[in-house]
Amino acid sequence: MVGARVQARRLWNLQRQGQVGTLAPIDGHEAAIAATAHALDPEQDWILPQYREPLALQRFGSEVLDRYLLYNVGHPAGSHLPPTVRVAPLQISLATQIPHAVGLAWGMTLQNQPGVVTVFFGDGSSSEGDFYEAGNLAGVLGVPVIFVCINNQWAISTPLHQQTAAETIAAKAAAFGMPGLTVDGNDAAAMYDAVNEARTRALAGQGPTLIEAHLYRLGAHTTADDPTRYVPAEELEEARRNDPIDRLRARLVKRGLWDDEANAATEAESLARFDEAFDRARATPIAPDAVLDHCTTVDSQRLARQRALLLDPEGTES
Repeated sequence: MVGARVQARRLWNLQRQGQVGTLAPIDGHEAAIAATAHALDPEQDWILPQYREPLALQRFGSEVLDRYLLYNVGHPAGSHLPPTVRVAPLQISLATQIPHAVGLAWGMTLQNQPGVVTVFFGDGSSSEGDFYEAGNLAGVLGVPVIFVCINNQWAISTPLHQQTAAETIAAKAAAFGMPGLTVDGNDAAAMYDAVNEARTRALAGQGPTLIEAHLYRLGAHTTADDPTRYVPAEELEEARRNDPIDRLRARLVKRGLWDDEANAATEAESLARFDEAFDRARATPIAPDAVLDHCTTVDSQRLARQRALLLDPEGTES
């Protein structure tokens, strides 16, 4: 969690310097995301992230950070992870990763593969049709999928009360025929227990679970956002007093498991790891025509002409 926070701040500064593209800060979401990842098995389970999770998914492989940074420096390889890393590419289209998660879990069931699929999405995605269609299908099929809704109270600038009249997002699980529970997303231990229990149910053939992680977004929606225009200052100040990293740090310090020295060492190690990966990303060559590599299996005549022009801008082909 500490590593994710310091790396996110470094990314924010790099974006302001024009060295990386638009990104979504993780501030305030660390407990829900990191605890979920730690409750899963990287050898068997899959994670389908949205766009705020990659920095906290490094437990699933060091390649996650490398590919995320490639993505942020505009390298096409950033969208593809090795098959040994069970993390799908990040997704910026609201809720479209949710049907994919259900399909993946269904495929694993048909092939008798062990493990579960966990999909992250925000409260804004719970207003999309893909969420309802995928939830209904998951319930009918009884597939091993865990829906983790990161309810940070804001879908960009739209507050939760303008999205739904339901008491909670977890309550919507009743319509899908699956358990739904709301968890304090600032409590890493509570999140770990909830995901672990949902995973145990799924592995036992008892089907999917919807977990709503209730927390508050402590920063901007993305680097293209100005939250001071709509987030009440008093709400944000209150939320900062419940910072998930501060909460876990205090618990660990009380038990003699953490101190300032450990915190400083973790920050330094995380930044060194980030800087090394970022330097590799910037030094990775980008083929001029790489943007066309995954449009179709075989280039059409039109794509072939475009590829030729990208490879030879001074060429005579039109």
